[in-house]
Amino acid sequence: MADMGAFRDAVRGWANGGSGESASELAERLGIRTAVLLEGPSDLAAVEALAARRDRDLAAEGVAAVSMGGAMSVARYAGLLGPPGLGLRLTGLCDERERPFYDRGLKRAQAADSAFFVCVSDLEDELIRALGTARAEEIVETEGDLRPWQTFLSQPAQHGRPRHDQLRRFLGTKKGRKIRYGHLLVEALNADEVPAPLADLFASL
Repeated sequence: MADMGAFRDAVRGWANGGSGESASELAERLGIRTAVLLEGPSDLAAVEALAARRDRDLAAEGVAAVSMGGAMSVARYAGLLGPPGLGLRLTGLCDERERPFYDRGLKRAQAADSAFFVCVSDLEDELIRALGTARAEEIVETEGDLRPWQTFLSQPAQHGRPRHDQLRRFLGTKKGRKIRYGHLLVEALNADEVPAPLADLFASL
């Protein structure tokens, strides 16, 4: 049976120069009506974690959350999935520094009216801010990352930096860590602590 993972794989292949036939067939079979464009896999992990917490089956709702592999791919993905391509409604998250790039890309894809929700720095920044650094550090310790965290803090480049910035940088120092903590940080949030960009995204779906 076709699933959302197969659709994401088909879209990725299409974005890399393959045929869009499989993505189009899967979109129709799965009843996809909305594509949530996300910069990377850690954002996707956070979106999936929040959907699970809220007992929302995005696939059943016709919503496909798609990791683009970088903000510079937004015009390509918007063109494939938006009005010029599959004709899906587009939404998603973007970082403040990337906002002009998104605006240009969405305009090129004839999707300038799409609602994208803006994180100040990135989603990890928003999640750490929502939890507070003390709670974020507790998660690091609980997950068995205390020793690498302490080693990271001992590096001269980290001396004197705000704890928030240190935590955010630490999440990106090992492959797969941002993805894992994308889940963990969302799971640790209280219901009223979900950062505004993420909460607004879900409210729009």
